[in-house]
Amino acid sequence: MPKYVIERELPGAGQLSADELHAISGKSNAVLAQMGPRVQWLHSYVTTDKIYCVYVADNEATVLEHAQNGGFPANVISKVSTVIDPVTAE
Repeated sequence: MPKYVIERELPGAGQLSADELHAISGKSNAVLAQMGPRVQWLHSYVTTDKIYCVYVADNEATVLEHAQNGGFPANVISKVSTVIDPVTAE
């Protein structure tokens, strides 16, 4: 399945408490369980005012459906073309 990076604008994201992050993660997991194997959350990066999430999904519409069902913003959804890292230079 394709991989996507989702940019979620969430002012103050970097100040969310462990309990708040736990609740957000739990809500996301509940929605994912209802959607079945069409979408999987890999991990997220929390920054000052945004959360960047990495998902695999059958298509962009599925990623958007997860965001809508969970009440999460999905300001930008970008399909990953390829992944590079330091080993790519070797």
